[in-house]
Amino acid sequence: MVRLPASLERRLKQLFPRASDRERFVADIVLAALDQELPLDTSQPEAVGGTLHLFTDGGSRGNPGQAAIGCILEDPARGVTLREHYECIGIETNNVAEYRALIEGLKIAKRYHPNHIICHLDSELIVKQLNGEYRVRMEALRPYHEEILELATEFPDVVFTYIPREDNYRADALVNKALDQHPSPDYEKP
Repeated sequence: MVRLPASLERRLKQLFPRASDRERFVADIVLAALDQELPLDTSQPEAVGGTLHLFTDGGSRGNPGQAAIGCILEDPARGVTLREHYECIGIETNNVAEYRALIEGLKIAKRYHPNHIICHLDSELIVKQLNGEYRVRMEALRPYHEEILELATEFPDVVFTYIPREDNYRADALVNKALDQHPSPDYEKP
């Protein structure tokens, strides 16, 4: 294994708290540089085809306020979590955070080439906008909406479905984890 400089290793730990995510990221960079198509992790191969479930959430402390996103990609056939991702995205509204979480989740899901992806969101507004039941009235949301619809064309079948917040607790926990690690200077926990 290649030894990385300590400063780079610290930065990678900030970006990818889980060692497996850091290793996958470094392996992806090395493979891209070598222009080879090798399996990255034989213990958990990337799915090709099948159905995947994507759980996403976005939130902000204040609206707008310090915002973060969380995504979980699952393979229900094998009963495994393929990827988890969370990050702070700066000062945004709740709706922007919800959209950006879904965008990041879809980008992650593309690597697994699912035949069918079910996207679970706890924002009824976003789901209804994506399914064409509501128009996107806020101009600030339109670019995110369009990006998601463009990303959706890269999958054979995409479904956007609403789930209650209590059923999306794992993605919500990732959002809070990101916000707790990088709290806004003005935010104090109750």
